[in-house]
Amino acid sequence: MTRLVVVGNGMAGIAAAEQILKHAPTFAITVFGDETHVNYNRILLSSVLAGEQSADDIVLNPIDWYQRHAIDLHLGTRVIDVDADGKTVTSDDGRTTAYDVLLLATGSTAWMPPIAGLDKDGVFVFRTLDDTRGLLARAAPGVKAVVIGGGLLGLEAARGLQVQGCDVTVVHLMDRLMERQLDPAGGAYLQERIAQLGVRVLVNRSTTAVLGGGGVDGVELADGTKLEADLVVVAAGIRPNVELGRRAGLAVGRGILVNDFMETSRPDVFAVGECVEHNGVCYGLVAPLLEQARVLAATITGNRGAKYEGSIQAAKLKIMGVEVFSAGAWEDAPDAAPVRFEDPALGVYKKLVLRDGRLSGVILVGETADSHRYMEWLRTGKDLAAERRHLLVPPPPADPGVDVAQMPDSATVCGCVGVTKASIIEAIHQQGVNTLSQLKEATRASTGCGSCTGLCQALLKAVAPDFEEETRKVLCACVPFTQEALREILRSQRLRSVQDVLDIYGNGAGCEVCKPALSYMLDMRWCGDHDEDRSARFINDRVHANIQKDGTFSVVPRMRGGVTSAAELRRIADVADKYRVPMVKITGSQRIDLLGIRKEDLPAVWADLGMPSGQAYTKGVRMVKTCVGTDFCRFGTQDSTAAGIELERRLEHLYTPHKVKMAAVGCPRNCAEATVKDIGLVGVEGGWQVVVGGAAGKSVRKADLLVTVETTAAALEAAELFFQYYREHANYLERTYDFVERLGIEKVRKETVYAPAPVKAALRDRLRKSKARARDAWQEGRTPVNPTQFIPLDPIDQLNV
Repeated sequence: MTRLVVVGNGMAGIAAAEQILKHAPTFAITVFGDETHVNYNRILLSSVLAGEQSADDIVLNPIDWYQRHAIDLHLGTRVIDVDADGKTVTSDDGRTTAYDVLLLATGSTAWMPPIAGLDKDGVFVFRTLDDTRGLLARAAPGVKAVVIGGGLLGLEAARGLQVQGCDVTVVHLMDRLMERQLDPAGGAYLQERIAQLGVRVLVNRSTTAVLGGGGVDGVELADGTKLEADLVVVAAGIRPNVELGRRAGLAVGRGILVNDFMETSRPDVFAVGECVEHNGVCYGLVAPLLEQARVLAATITGNRGAKYEGSIQAAKLKIMGVEVFSAGAWEDAPDAAPVRFEDPALGVYKKLVLRDGRLSGVILVGETADSHRYMEWLRTGKDLAAERRHLLVPPPPADPGVDVAQMPDSATVCGCVGVTKASIIEAIHQQGVNTLSQLKEATRASTGCGSCTGLCQALLKAVAPDFEEETRKVLCACVPFTQEALREILRSQRLRSVQDVLDIYGNGAGCEVCKPALSYMLDMRWCGDHDEDRSARFINDRVHANIQKDGTFSVVPRMRGGVTSAAELRRIADVADKYRVPMVKITGSQRIDLLGIRKEDLPAVWADLGMPSGQAYTKGVRMVKTCVGTDFCRFGTQDSTAAGIELERRLEHLYTPHKVKMAAVGCPRNCAEATVKDIGLVGVEGGWQVVVGGAAGKSVRKADLLVTVETTAAALEAAELFFQYYREHANYLERTYDFVERLGIEKVRKETVYAPAPVKAALRDRLRKSKARARDAWQEGRTPVNPTQFIPLDPIDQLNV
């Protein structure tokens, strides 16, 4: 077998190895990697820094992939010398390894500009997983972070640090952000949106020194300005790693020089990725590296044919929620004919540059749905004279699938992980992919920045025989985003008030539909640690009672598990007499309802009852209905009363997307109807069945079995996991039965009771934090939020206007 040594365990080197194995699995492959990690997606490091994904989530090739292909993997091992004549490499552990074919995929390193103090503790670069972990260890709310460099990498670092709560300032030497991808107008649009999201941006500023004793406490700029800083990230550019190329006697410029077949100046030595220079160009984006890998694999395996003729420099990404696409030569010039569209209110900027009737460059900020069409025009050099009127606003196609039909199979759909149209079609046909979720799992497409989602959906619709569209309904016209997108916006931008969301992403006013929904999302996202806006809530949630048709209110005190006492009953009777309550009603939830209470009497009624709120007025935990279980029933197998009381105690006073009704029964006779509740505990011989998603309203639905457990503690934990998962992932006003049907019980189980231990621990931790901040709303009767909270308003026809 041919001995192939790959120096570099990153995306380019392993992509090449994958392609080589497809051509000829007769190679004995040895891989050396500086880092101690298997191959991962560097594009998603900002998602790890932001806490959106874990290190495991961004792994591209797990250890079993290397084992399955009999790859001799050396992690944490640096190759320090190459003997091209003797065909050996030497690593820093003293090992000498022989090769028949050598592939250098050594990547690049961060360039450190001539700034004093870069050796201080608290100065970071942002290139590797270890860099990311170092930043995570320092990042925290209130930490002041300065990012030197406003290019792609610097803005990604700024975004991740901001999500972690840091106070972030970006200092950039040039006159605009991302100057290699954006013109002055595009840079201004991006800078304005980033500033709106709370990141300070200083352009045309040069950093001269990092200040501090042993550690960082600030930076100094050339104009004398001093910025406070607890940590500094240097993202001023990259330099190809060419030292091994020099040691091997290869021709080297800025990078290791390669021809159109990825061959270096020495036989049997190849190079790929960020370390190479092809026709005077070094590439730092993923798509060109994957194109190089395909050509290199064909050459190495004896299938020499296709040439690498260079790549169109293109970047498509999402910066702090702002979609950006840039490709080709977009600079203004005498021979260039620019076509522009701007909408400052929406934050949308588009610019196409034509030369001789053909597209030469494009910039899109804020809206990138047509990027694949422009990319294809750049590749093919299509004459656009006949389409000049529709360059930026194309007419509706007679054939909705024409866009994807015109794409060649080799076209890259997802630039984040290098997924082509052909790969997606193969997954659809061979793996039965029919939905976007299935496509993400099968190919990883649309799992990065998400900007290719629309194109993935279009391919599914065109190719999948049983295509199932995953509908995306916006919350309302005031804030035209899906609830999923809004949850991501709150998290990534750390927005903590309804008004902030409406000002930045909506119409600034809101309505009775979106304001309560946003208020709930903020409460859930920040575990109660947000800026509460009472005007964003319905009257019931402002006065903590259920308004009736005559303007009076219903009061339902909490009776955990439906269990009460003689003392509580006497207090209820005294209140009914004292306030002349028109009706006292036993509810179907094993509670007592006092109907006809006047608004001004609510605080006094609550005080005289001396019982907590039963939340019968809000989208929250209503009750846990129980049977008598083993206490008195001769059929009971489990203590349902105690279990129900404890479940209610753990979850009471918390808000949910819709009302949550629960029950615990001591045996399968189901006297408290647990199988038609949102969450039910059903006692069986030797344990409990935990069921979810039941309904007994306008439509009846039997709950799905979540899990069977042996102990009460395990049953309560399973119920908590589902409860918090529902709180975080359901749409506002979506009941559990619709939620479970939409996701499927298999997915719910996988992400709750069958989830890895860290995932379950995180769910429980967020529930614990929310519970710690939750309080009995009726306590506001003693200390109203505002003076008029419980003051009745006179009817408008009685006012002297």
